[in-house]
Amino acid sequence: PNYLLVRNLGIYNTMWALILPGAVSSYNLIVARTFFQQNIPDELREAAELDGCTDAGFFFRVVLPLSGSIIAVMVLFYAVGHWNSYYNALIYMSSQSKYPLQLVLRNILIVNTMDDMVNDVATQAAQQRMGDLIKYGMIIVSSLPLMILYPFLQKYFVQGVMIGAIKG
Repeated sequence: PNYLLVRNLGIYNTMWALILPGAVSSYNLIVARTFFQQNIPDELREAAELDGCTDAGFFFRVVLPLSGSIIAVMVLFYAVGHWNSYYNALIYMSSQSKYPLQLVLRNILIVNTMDDMVNDVATQAAQQRMGDLIKYGMIIVSSLPLMILYPFLQKYFVQGVMIGAIKG
């Protein structure tokens, strides 16, 4: 059904086919709602209403500036989810020039493991070592961007993950 929906919406073989189907997660909505309920006092809403603030104004002027930790957590959750997914690209992309990094690395790995059998043991061992080096290099290439991003979001991540863990 998802494939048919993406195709009928006309976003097949575009970047939107990778972004839109996974744009909202019910788990992440529950985490964000819990954060807003626990950390945004009702008195702020009442004060904003008395000052003539609309719902949208309250959200953008009051709630978002106070929600740095949950925004950082949601960015990290979605970034990791989209970065590691290759299955959606496998289904929704037909042009290899538009493949995301994970699918390109997967194809390199598959091509490397499907070599013809070699009779010479030394040549086979050398090919095996080269295949292992390519695998290890792919692990580093695919992990490095998120390892660079995480230290900048770590303090927010720890705060945001603890939402709802302690009753007070």
